Amino acid sequence: MTSSTRLWVCAIAASLCLMPSASLAQATASAPRDGSHDFDFLIGSWKAHVRRLPDRLVGSTVWIDYDGTSVHRKLLDSNANLEDFDVETADRSKAIHGETLRLYNRVSGQWSIYLVDLAEGTLGLPPVVGRFTEGRGEFYDQEDFKGRKILVRYQWTHSGNDKALMQQAFSDDGGKTWEVNWICELTRVGR
Repeated sequence: MTSSTRLWVCAIAASLCLMPSASLAQATASAPRDGSHDFDFLIGSWKAHVRRLPDRLVGSTVWIDYDGTSVHRKLLDSNANLEDFDVETADRSKAIHGETLRLYNRVSGQWSIYLVDLAEGTLGLPPVVGRFTEGRGEFYDQEDFKGRKILVRYQWTHSGNDKALMQQAFSDDGGKTWEVNWICELTRVGR
């Protein structure tokens, strides 16, 4: 532990000792839960099946299917993790190669998820930000899409450690309605 970290810990401890007991109980109750291990279920290798709606927010019902792999690993033995994602259509005419970086903020108790587009050499900003509650992860951001502001939502669910589902949806009416445009089903093939 560095000296600045020790000073910070001592300052926090001292301020807690000076708090009235009611304030201490309130501070403890309002502290965010430790969600730093919420994505641990993903660490390992997966078979990925993706259904993608390429024409978004126009009422399209034409989906494209992709299959491939998704490999997740922790970074430098931390809770941050990186996904290598590689899928293509059955006829190999379309492919998606990318990475996803997930970072946990202990102060806010939230995850930030960044998409890395390897083909374009870009980092998707802003990240989607959120947390898991009772085993379900919800992450949001606001983006420009074809000249208008939309909300973006990711939802993560998993059943045990062998199946996981991620869905992306867009809303152009402030979250009243959502159009799912990306469904990724993962089936574990290795740890």
